[in-house]
Order: sequence, then C-alpha cells, then structure tokens
Amino acid sequence: MKRLLFLITIVGALLGTSGCKRQISNTTVYVEDSIRHYFPIRQGEQLSILYKVENTGDAPLMIQDIHTSCGCVILEQDAKRLVPPEGHTYLHLNYNSQKNVGEVMHSVRIYGNIEPNGMKKLSFIVNVVPDPDYTRDYEQLYRQTQKGGVGDIVDGETRDKGYFIKGYYPEEVINTPRTERREELNPFN
Repeated sequence: MKRLLFLITIVGALLGTSGCKRQISNTTVYVEDSIRHYFPIRQGEQLSILYKVENTGDAPLMIQDIHTSCGCVILEQDAKRLVPPEGHTYLHLNYNSQKNVGEVMHSVRIYGNIEPNGMKKLSFIVNVVPDPDYTRDYEQLYRQTQKGGVGDIVDGETRDKGYFIKGYYPEEVINTPRTERREELNPFN
C-alpha cells in the first residue's frame, strides 16, 4: 500500500511539472494598402479581395481569430495561423454586394500577438450601384403615387432637381436680398 501511494505521488509530481507553458512575445505586422477604395460595382456582383499580411517582427505571428464586419464578407481560404518571422500569409476575402447599395465600408479585424493592442484592422470602401434592370412593381408605384402624385414619379421631386420652381418655396427664400460688394474691396475699379 505504501508503494502504491508512493508511485501515485511520483506520477502526480511528474505530471504537474511537465505542464509548463511557453509565452510568445508580441510581433509587428505590415499590410500594404490596409485601407482600400475599390471601383464601383453593380449590386449583386462579387468582389474578390486579397490582403498580404507580413510578419515584420522577431517573434512568430500567431493569428487567433479573424472577424469581418458583415456576413457579406466571407473569408474564402483560411490563412495560415502561424507565420514565422519575416514570413507572410494571404487573406482571401469574397464580398457579396447583393444586399448593399451606395457607398459601403467594411472592415476585417485580425486578432493575435500583434503590437500594440493585439489587433490589426483592415478596411475597404466600395460604391455599389443599383442594377439598371430593376423596375418598380405595382405596389411600389402605388405607394409612390400616394406620397407625391404621378408628376413626381415621372419628373422626380422638385426639390431633387437642383433648381427652384416659383411657388414651391416660400417667398422669403426666393427673394432674399443680395449683399453687394463695396467698391474699396474691388481692385479693378
């Protein structure tokens, strides 16, 4: 019995000392063009994005997680999670513009042993143009006629034209007095 207790104590001591963890220090990361502006794309098109992530520090880069700001940005190919010093990896992202219209900005955050705060933020901006083949259905036209009338459907709202129409704006907006320059400020007189 003493021998069994002695063996259990020895095995427990050996297992307790073999669980030491090695701490990896932080490293620096460089991404060329971490903020990008892409050319406009039509709604529904796919945009393929490739970032080259370089480890410029002395310690290996350990990528713990990669987060995107939207479900429409998908990491196509998982990047290497361990990048040696002076090495690099690629992040291949695919952006689906089906549910976006106008100028959109999305970001990708890489978490790991990155200086100074453990994260590297990448972002891209793209203008998503509506598909020209899109036509309104009868329900949308009916809602539009309830708001402004048929003339607004054909010509657009008068305030969107970029110029005044007499009678649309109050009289004080149209007939505002202009301030004239004083002669002493004009050097050509």
